Amino acid sequence: MPPEAQASPGHDHDDEAPAAAVADGLSPRRLPDGRVFLPKPVQRQWVLRTQPVRAVTQARSLELPAQVQMDPQAGGRVQALVAGRLQPGPQGFPALGQAVRQGQLLAEVVPALGTLERSGQQAQLAALKAALAQAERRVQRLQALSDTVPAKEREAAGIEVAGLQAQVAAVSQGLQARDALRAPVSGVIASAQAVAGQVVDAGALVFEVVDPQRLRIEALVHDPAHIALLGAAGGAVSRAWVQVGEQSVALRPLGVARSLREQALPLAFAAQGPGVSGLAVGQTVRVWVQAGVPVSGHPVPAAAVQRNASNLSIVWVKQSPEHFEPRVVTTEPLDGAQVRVTSGLRDGDRVVTQGASLLNQTR
Repeated sequence: MPPEAQASPGHDHDDEAPAAAVADGLSPRRLPDGRVFLPKPVQRQWVLRTQPVRAVTQARSLELPAQVQMDPQAGGRVQALVAGRLQPGPQGFPALGQAVRQGQLLAEVVPALGTLERSGQQAQLAALKAALAQAERRVQRLQALSDTVPAKEREAAGIEVAGLQAQVAAVSQGLQARDALRAPVSGVIASAQAVAGQVVDAGALVFEVVDPQRLRIEALVHDPAHIALLGAAGGAVSRAWVQVGEQSVALRPLGVARSLREQALPLAFAAQGPGVSGLAVGQTVRVWVQAGVPVSGHPVPAAAVQRNASNLSIVWVKQSPEHFEPRVVTTEPLDGAQVRVTSGLRDGDRVVTQGASLLNQTR
């Protein structure tokens, strides 16, 4: 019987099982009861952050679709009064975003006159000039006969000359008149549809001027429950704001309409200050308003709320230094960065506020 073969030192693999056990003890994993075991080194690597929550009482928040509009007190439209051809002013057409002053000449419209209309005005001007020449010669003759002609007749001739001169000036100005398009307010050019030589109709919009720090925002309430909530509050909005990038800009409620528009209730807000300069007229935004009876809840960052396999809203609560429990919650909007948890949390629970998505993916 051949002798047994023995492995040389270092090749017996006796240390693999302990190494695997150590590696398994330092890796995140989902436990049978749904909790997640997450070692401290991994928590630091994922930059996991938690914070305790406390219940606060605030008015119910509504998230509404809205649109940025021009403030009628701080903006204006420049429209052509007559049909004609556009031509630039002394400084050319203003560019988009260019600052303009109230009364500044932006463009001119050369009135469009038909051939017959222009010919009729020119014929009228020629007849007036001829009558003026005759009246001036008559005045000269009367002045030469001042000793024999009564002063009353000489004054009447002078008045006739002055009247004819005024008529000639009016008709001449009408033939050479330009419709001056001036800025109605001080602000910046929000829109421009001006091209040299462009033919525009009467009432055509050429420029829009807005004050970028004074805008209006109109929100629409489509949900009947939200309409009923605002109706129960008498249309009173205690607080409103809009999210501009990472900044929440407070809005001043102006009023709630008393009639529906396309089955929606319009709400008007005023937006003022440097924070609204990043908004553009016509831009679609989300507005948060607080109205109605105050309700209690736990505010948490919106990023803390995740979805489980059953598509239910959950947050992760820290139970121990390395164990986290998924907690099913019900939420409602609070603002652009936070939501209010109305059930599922207790005061003092430490909720994962950063890294919750990585924790939710652990299997």
